[in-house]
Amino acid sequence: MANLLTPDFAAQTHWSVAPNWLAAHLDPLQIVVIDCRFSLADPQAGAAQYAINHIPGAHYFDLNQDLSSPVQTHGGRHPLPDPLALAAKLSACGVSHEKLVVVYDDQRLAFASRLWWLLRYYGHDRVVVLDGGWSRWQAEGHPVTAAPPKSQLDPQPFVPQIRSDWICDIEAIKATVPLLIDSREAERYRGEQEPIDPVAGHIPGALNYPWQGITDAEGQLLSPELQRQRWENLPAGEPVVYCGSGVTACVNLLSLAIAGREAARLYPGSWSDWCSYL
Repeated sequence: MANLLTPDFAAQTHWSVAPNWLAAHLDPLQIVVIDCRFSLADPQAGAAQYAINHIPGAHYFDLNQDLSSPVQTHGGRHPLPDPLALAAKLSACGVSHEKLVVVYDDQRLAFASRLWWLLRYYGHDRVVVLDGGWSRWQAEGHPVTAAPPKSQLDPQPFVPQIRSDWICDIEAIKATVPLLIDSREAERYRGEQEPIDPVAGHIPGALNYPWQGITDAEGQLLSPELQRQRWENLPAGEPVVYCGSGVTACVNLLSLAIAGREAARLYPGSWSDWCSYL
């Protein structure tokens, strides 16, 4: 593994790090580690797990409280967070545009990828996911702690540089009919079951690429070659990726980036926004 801490780090060539690399580079002056564990079924579970133990120095970011804004009539179940609010928390955790951020969870990147995408959407390309996540970190015997991270003595302000062309709303989808990728499980895509949203089905014309397909059963990323093979039959064009609420769609956006198809956008409101108009 090349040294990701050098100034010539390129997000386009480094999308993840292995636990053994991170364990050897746990330096808060150069790296900020963020724990994104969460459970849709039990929204308090992630914070509770973090309080028991986590990677030394890691900060905790909650999907509902930190990585989303309050739910409205439209906009989906997990609207994008307020940029200034998230930027303030990133600053308090010591994130600056010079530091590498490593994000992890225990759900095959379901929630870590949300923050991975948000940071890049904010203009911060120095971010990677922890391959295999918390489960692999523990399985390999790396240290854990219940201690909170040390406070930043002189946090630098994190200034978002929003890439507004990275998202697509419902009006744009209806007007342009883009290449759509539905990231949900096949049963939800086909409308055979819908455990969360009030309407089953998918956006007309969308292709189904379930988000779990980019990792193996242990949550480790498939090789770049397998990521490319996964998308080789996808038609040319700039895809717009969605899921139920704009969270696990980011896992597919990570896969597309690894495969060399970075020209892809997120529909943040996703199916939960779309069906709110039906």
